[in-house]
Order: sequence, then structure tokens, then C-alpha cells
Amino acid sequence: MGGAVNIGKLFGIQLKLHFSWFIIFTLLTFALVTPNWDSGPAWGIGVLTSLLFFASVLAHELAHSLVGRANGIPVSSITLFIFGGISTMIKEASRPNADLKMAAAGPICSAVIGGICLANWSLNLGIPPPVARMALWLAIMNFALATFNLIPGFPLDGGRIFRSVLWRSTGDFTRATRIATRVGQGVGYAFIGGGIAIAVLYPLGLSPFGLNWFSGLWIAFIGWFLQNAAKTAYRQTEWREILRKFTAAQVMATNTPLVPPETTIQQLVTEYVFPRGQRLFLVASGGDFKGTLAINDIKAVSRPQWDTIQVREVMTPLDKLAPVSPDQDALSVLEQMTERNLNQLPVVSDGRVIGLISRDDLVRFLRTHAELGARK
Repeated sequence: MGGAVNIGKLFGIQLKLHFSWFIIFTLLTFALVTPNWDSGPAWGIGVLTSLLFFASVLAHELAHSLVGRANGIPVSSITLFIFGGISTMIKEASRPNADLKMAAAGPICSAVIGGICLANWSLNLGIPPPVARMALWLAIMNFALATFNLIPGFPLDGGRIFRSVLWRSTGDFTRATRIATRVGQGVGYAFIGGGIAIAVLYPLGLSPFGLNWFSGLWIAFIGWFLQNAAKTAYRQTEWREILRKFTAAQVMATNTPLVPPETTIQQLVTEYVFPRGQRLFLVASGGDFKGTLAINDIKAVSRPQWDTIQVREVMTPLDKLAPVSPDQDALSVLEQMTERNLNQLPVVSDGRVIGLISRDDLVRFLRTHAELGARK
């Protein structure tokens, strides 16, 4: 997810804040500051409540991630954004039970947190009224988070649970994802229609549950987000299935230039990048493969240093690469890149580099496949 900043790691999982998180955090804090609280404590309680709520969202996503890891589904990062959080999986579940456990972990975690907050509020062990109200609000929000995520619309947790049940009954992951996605899109359209209806009915005094026009627009916006998320999630599933059908030998680049490690960045740019438009290179010396160099490695070097910095200083060395075999499926290659945080991998046969696969290669391959498929 673009526009996110890293804030650290927890249990080996990279944590990120999307720029939209700051917007919702500010709006939520303002909404929590009520006239019933003194101005000083009000702001303190408001900020603390917002932070605790997003800590609850983070716990929800961590529950997904840790249960997924225990079931062979590694997660590389968690991003908090305007609608809550999202876990970035390196690969999909290989069996329906693992998918079910991972999907259910989040709502269960939110329900447990809600129960703890509700117990603290109901017991009322001499805690100040603002703190008690904070506990009650957090209980309500965590129960709402668990309930909302259990809606059976993919890619919500309920939709993933629904998909795992379909997957188990049909034995077909792609078909189960397609059905769950259509339900998810239907849920999204229902939210959009319901939100618009509320916004239209409010001025007539007919809005249900006392919801105003802004609530209607917000519900419609959530529906739009869910509908698009479902479509995107299914497209990613289609792409993964396409990559699974092709081997590394079929998608690798075989015309990757060889450059000596002592080549300067300026020489590389002058002789290869500008005249030929090359963006990826194999670094070799005397026939021995040393590593790879991508255009992003060059961009990381300031221009005044191009005359002195050599390729060997900015390349990705051999010991940090994980060579792939020609008959390995392209999906596993992408998963290997993601797991190791690499942008390119060498294809090796009988100890010799015969090609190179980059993320750009895979993206171009998928785009070409989609264009040709669209014309059928």
C-alpha cells in the first residue's frame, strides 16, 4: 500500500501507517472530545482513546498474522489506514483450514478485547468517569469491529471464512474466491445503495436509526471501498493463478547485460542505461557471477558520486540472492522475492546463470496476459 511510513517491527512483522491514518486519527480524537469533559483532560482522554482503539486494530491484524504464520502463511507487514488495518501476506493459504483459522483470529481477538473493556466498565472499580466512558466506548467499538468484519463479503474476514468453507466443500480455491468475491461486491453495492438512501431520506425526516446525511455518505463510501477491494482481491487471485501456470524459464529475461564489478555508475549509465534503456544487469567477473544491479540501486546513489562509486558497492551480492531453477513456477518465484525483499532473482541451471527475473518482468508479463485475454 503506497503512501505509508514505517514505524517499526513487532514479532518480525513490519508495521506501517498509511497517510490516511493521520486523517482518521485526528477526526476520531476531535469526535471523542465532548463538552462533558474539562478541556485539559478531554484532549488527553481523546488522544489516549484513539491510540487505544488503533492499538486494538493492530492487535486484530496481529492475531491474523501470528495465526497465519503458525499455519504456514507468512505475513510481511501490517498497515494501519483510514478503514482500520490490512495484513500483507507473502503467499495464500495452501489449505482451507489454515485460511479459516487465520480469518477467524481477528474477529475473535476484537471480541476478547471488547469483553475485557466491557468488564472494566461494568465492574467500575473506582475508576474516574472519563476512564469508564473510555472503556465503554472501546468495548462498543471492538464489538463493532468484530461484527463488521464477520460480514460474509470478501475480502472482509467473514468473506474469507465463507471462502474457506466453499473451498473445503468444492476443493477449488479459485472458484471459491470468485463466489466469495461476488458476494463481497454485492455487499459493497448494498452499502452504497443504503448509504445513498439514508442521505436522501434524512432531509425528509425518514432516515432510519436516526442516521444523518453524513452517516449515509460515509456508509456509501465504505461500500465503494468494499466493492473495489473485492474486485482487486479477486484480480490478484487471478494473477497468482496465471503465474502458477508458467515456469521461471518462460518469464525470465535472457538478454540481461553482463557488467564487470569495477564499472563505475557513470560508465554504466552512459554505456548501457541511456543508449539501450537497460534497467537490470548481471554483475560478473571472469565468468563468475557476483550479483545483480537494478535501476533502483543506481537511483540510490547521489549523482555527484557516479564517477567514483563502482557497481560492486551498490549491487545485490550473490550471498543475498536466492537462485531459482528454470522449472520453478513463477508464483513461487514472486513469493521468494517478497519473502526476501528482493526485486530480482537469477535463474540458475547446472550452476550457470541463464537468465534473470525481476518484479518488473512479472508485472509486464501479467499486463500482456491481461491485454491478450481481454481481446478474446
